Amino acid sequence: MERKDRIDALGGAVLVTFSLLMGLNQVMIKLVNAGMAPVFQAGLRSACAFLPVLAFAVLMRKRLSLSDGSLWPGLLCGCFFATEFVLLFQSLEYTSVARVSVFFYTMPFWVAAGAHFMIPGERLTRVRALGLALAVAGVALALLRNASPAGPHALFGDLLSLIGAMFWAGIVFMARLTKLSRSSPEMLLLYQLAVSAVILLAVAPGFGPVIREMTLALAGIFAFQVIAVVCFGFLAWFWVLKIYPASDMTSFSFLAPVFGVLFGWLILHEEISWSVIAALVLVAAGIYLVNRRPRGAG
Repeated sequence: MERKDRIDALGGAVLVTFSLLMGLNQVMIKLVNAGMAPVFQAGLRSACAFLPVLAFAVLMRKRLSLSDGSLWPGLLCGCFFATEFVLLFQSLEYTSVARVSVFFYTMPFWVAAGAHFMIPGERLTRVRALGLALAVAGVALALLRNASPAGPHALFGDLLSLIGAMFWAGIVFMARLTKLSRSSPEMLLLYQLAVSAVILLAVAPGFGPVIREMTLALAGIFAFQVIAVVCFGFLAWFWVLKIYPASDMTSFSFLAPVFGVLFGWLILHEEISWSVIAALVLVAAGIYLVNRRPRGAG
């Protein structure tokens, strides 16, 4: 499929659905952390998702190649993926889903800012830069105002999720600017799952006992993560990444904090402070401006 210069209805629908899944994902991770140590959960999730993704790629006759020049950037991308999820899963040990949702989705800021310099045709206009500034202001507000911290180390958890967002942005750039751009979305995801599974499962015992108080219900939530979030969600996201402008599509990720806060309130009964609500309003305004096109534009 040929590349497009803007998000159309199909791309928008996929990205909104993905953002909903990712918002729900934060809640699921925090719930399953009661049954498995965070790093072990992340590694096991990658390991369990690898075979279904590989089977799908083979059945659909997707191009899978290690000899197209993508091997080394693919391995590095997998290391970024592993680091991103160590930071994300550990952050949910210390802070709330609502706050992690806001900080982790600063990823579009790093992508849009970097794309301005590194990806031809994706320069920031003044209006789009204002949109990103509003969204980042929302994140800053949430970071500086934590009226109801989840624990004594909540700020540490906030920072872990913020750094995790930077590694997620790094994956976007590697997928666009290295020989990984020649790989199918399935191959790109397989690199990340394989490398992260090996790394995370190897280091997980260093973070303490890997199994906590596991239940059948938590196992079901974990299975949903593997199938819906990793196998379907990530494949759809990488497909969109290869078709649509990176800075446009990643701005939709600012919807995920809204879903994350909502699900945290509905499922975990987290308190939503005025600062979080104000941050979400700023983020929503940023989404509109980042995706706003001048009348008559292509």
